[in-house]
Amino acid sequence: MRHRIAVVGSGPAGLTFARVLHRHGHSVTVLERDPAPDARPPGGTLDLHDTLGQVALDKAGLLAEFRALSRPEGQAMRILDPDGTVLRDWRPRPDDRANPEIDRGQLRDLLLGPLDVRWGRAVTEVAPGAPDGVRVRFADGRQETYDLVVGADGAWSRVRAALSPATPHYTGVTLVETALDDVDTRHPDLARLIGDGAVAVYGVNRSLVAQRNSGGHVKVYAQFRAPLDWHAGLDLADAEAVRSSMLALFDGWAAPVLDLLRRGAAFAHRPLHVLPVPHTWTHVPGVTLLGDAAHLMPPLGVGANLAMLEGAELAESVAAAPGPGELDDAVRAFEERMWERAGRCAAMTAAGLERLVSPDPADALAFFDELQPS
Repeated sequence: MRHRIAVVGSGPAGLTFARVLHRHGHSVTVLERDPAPDARPPGGTLDLHDTLGQVALDKAGLLAEFRALSRPEGQAMRILDPDGTVLRDWRPRPDDRANPEIDRGQLRDLLLGPLDVRWGRAVTEVAPGAPDGVRVRFADGRQETYDLVVGADGAWSRVRAALSPATPHYTGVTLVETALDDVDTRHPDLARLIGDGAVAVYGVNRSLVAQRNSGGHVKVYAQFRAPLDWHAGLDLADAEAVRSSMLALFDGWAAPVLDLLRRGAAFAHRPLHVLPVPHTWTHVPGVTLLGDAAHLMPPLGVGANLAMLEGAELAESVAAAPGPGELDDAVRAFEERMWERAGRCAAMTAAGLERLVSPDPADALAFFDELQPS
């Protein structure tokens, strides 16, 4: 029996789920609100762990292609004191593929492949319990019916409401993002500062992180503790006003570090939200969640990896379920496994965020020291 399956969202979780199902010969419809793959910037770089994201890509039959695109040298990490002193300078071995980096756009294109993606399909509601399946309603008034709807539609998921009343809450930490282009030729001094991977500087309740993407593109993140309305009276669309605000916040830090902000282009405001830990729900036949929709956590290198592995595992379970009863049993069992593992990861990343944006910058340094292999 062929199940009617839809996944809402074309991020790493949804596309991995769809791609693994496709590899097993099952059709799946990807519903995405964006009108096209390049409708908005795909985001920064991801480090895919050999025990998580790379396992998912292997299940999708894409590991070799990933290795050809990824940047093992991007695992390099340098930590500076606010005065510019180098405190740590970790460099990967040439054969180290534990956590190579890949741009989100490159990963998206790799996963898209032959998938059936319905672009410009903004889901407004998912309604389980209909005699013929789960109803999916769209912003344009249309609706479709499926046997299984998987919500992989991120932090502000529209699918989540069919399962849980939980909504994300603010962590007290905000990111302000900017970027540098063609860094090796236009900003060679900053290219040397950043190295092959990332450079991070930790101060009291704030940090600056710059991370290489491919093609000489660098993402810069100012991270700090502040009320959600910290920008009251500040026009976030005014790049120079935001730049002045950030330079004031990091006043006294070394000039080369502040140049990461001085030379950045536009600025984006990204307050960090999370879901309750653990986040579980009473099982509802025909609907489930993956990734940020299920367990939004701080961005400490785990969320996307976990989401991809979940997508691959759910796809394998669904592919092995021949009938409606078996399908529901497979989804229920998957949820139980996901909740247990995601709860551990969410608690770990919450604790990590507390240490990385801390009154004591030494706590951030100790956090990274603990992550290094002995």
